[in-house]
Amino acid sequence: MRLMSRVLATAALSALLAGGAFAQDFSEQRLSDGVRTISADEFQGRWPGSEGEDKTLAWLQAQYEAIGLEPGGPDGGWLQPVTLLRFTPTEPATVSWTGPGGAGGALEAGVDVTARTRGDAGSASIAGAPLVFVGYGVNAPERNWDDFGDVDLTGKIAVVLGGEPDDERFRGEFPTLYGRADTKMDELRRRGAVAMLTVSGFDAVDQRWRRGAGVARPRTTIAGEAEGVSLSMNRDAAGRLFAAAGQSLSQLTDRAESEAFVAVPLEGVTLSVQASETAERVETHNFIARLSGTDQAAETIVVSAHWDHVGTREPAEGQAADAHADLIFNGAWDNASGTVGVVELARSLKAAWPFERSVVFLHVTAEEQGLLGSEFYAANPVYPLETTVANVNIDMLPIGGTTRDLPIFGLGQNTLEDELQVLATAEGRTVTDDGQPQQGFYFRSDHFPFANAGVPALMPWHGVELDEVGREVGKPAYDALFRTIYHQPSDEWSPDWTWGAAVETLTLMHRLVADLADSDRWPEWKADSEFASRRAESDAARQ
Repeated sequence: MRLMSRVLATAALSALLAGGAFAQDFSEQRLSDGVRTISADEFQGRWPGSEGEDKTLAWLQAQYEAIGLEPGGPDGGWLQPVTLLRFTPTEPATVSWTGPGGAGGALEAGVDVTARTRGDAGSASIAGAPLVFVGYGVNAPERNWDDFGDVDLTGKIAVVLGGEPDDERFRGEFPTLYGRADTKMDELRRRGAVAMLTVSGFDAVDQRWRRGAGVARPRTTIAGEAEGVSLSMNRDAAGRLFAAAGQSLSQLTDRAESEAFVAVPLEGVTLSVQASETAERVETHNFIARLSGTDQAAETIVVSAHWDHVGTREPAEGQAADAHADLIFNGAWDNASGTVGVVELARSLKAAWPFERSVVFLHVTAEEQGLLGSEFYAANPVYPLETTVANVNIDMLPIGGTTRDLPIFGLGQNTLEDELQVLATAEGRTVTDDGQPQQGFYFRSDHFPFANAGVPALMPWHGVELDEVGREVGKPAYDALFRTIYHQPSDEWSPDWTWGAAVETLTLMHRLVADLADSDRWPEWKADSEFASRRAESDAARQ
């Protein structure tokens, strides 16, 4: 049945293309003008909760009202309120351990160990919790991998390795869901653990450990986060705890690479933690517009982008306080380009309307602080995720000339890429992976909370094989652009930017969304995807 549905989907797409069913009018000038507007200095880097947010939301509302879309938020409005909490440690955490025969002592925060609270309280108190080494902390039934066995973690601290096993059942260079710290933390909470202690890959003297451990940066979360504690420890300090339990950290690390590994209690070793952080409350908003469907209006395709960027910075020592051009992170590429791109998609889809299904245009907040706006929407969906057909996310439209390649994040995850390939083939293009496995991009933008909730999600990226001069020119040009402006004050609108590649991407996204909106197909996760089981839980809602 599934194979047949894919064949029919391919046939339908091909027929629609052959019949010229899609007509788009994406304006390079309108893209450029929109990006120039919302990345201007007066928007102050579009920081959530600031005057820059107010200006951005007002601009979005004006665009969607002019296009003729309806508000898509809760209670008939444009906005979905999101409350954030920004935590800062009030003082270094107190961490100590005890072991057999009187072993133990204090661990120095910022030197041996780091500790951050989770949950709205901003405080944590753990007294003498036993330690259990759970390898990578992975439970992946579809990969026949379980690090836990029948271990009981109730009231205990789970000790984990960062990342995931180096095993062929995972995705090789491209990481899976299971390597993420938040995924591990969620699994451990379900099993009753009171904290997660990650063993760093670095020794105590390694500068990479010392730089990260010695800085207590603010951490922002959605209000209502589950309680807990997240700790990290360098390999030297962790090795002492393992040795006190009669275990070898290096030997257990090696064993954790095997499917035969099962969790190992660190007998006789306990850890105590006291930590406290202050919380600043931030009120911000997702913006939602809707293009209502006809016969299948309750089925929704969500097109998303994050409207926020990283705001401003304080002047460096000795720098003039009014040096605004150097202090504002304008975020023209990231993500004024995606924000304006979604607005232009709405314009083109409204011109092609009506559709049987509804299309929702979701502009989320606080992506730069950890995908918080999209996580909030996924946890509090205005339109049920069970009947959300797909998510198409745009984060940083390609800048420059048209390309023969069409990279996406998460190649091999779901059938949206197969449908996109049909459309791309008609343009002489090829869908590829993003070419940067070390970045873990599939987990780093606002499509991920949808995927994590089971909704098939797709995000196009920046091609490098230029039509006219090939990869030899295109790849260095992309690398230079990314290196010089990504998350820098230099990410400003430029009259030298060209928008041919952006129009090319938006045209394909229009065709993909329009076809889904006028069909009864449900994109699917592929058999080896870690997200397939999450979607399967709601299969009955899509019968």
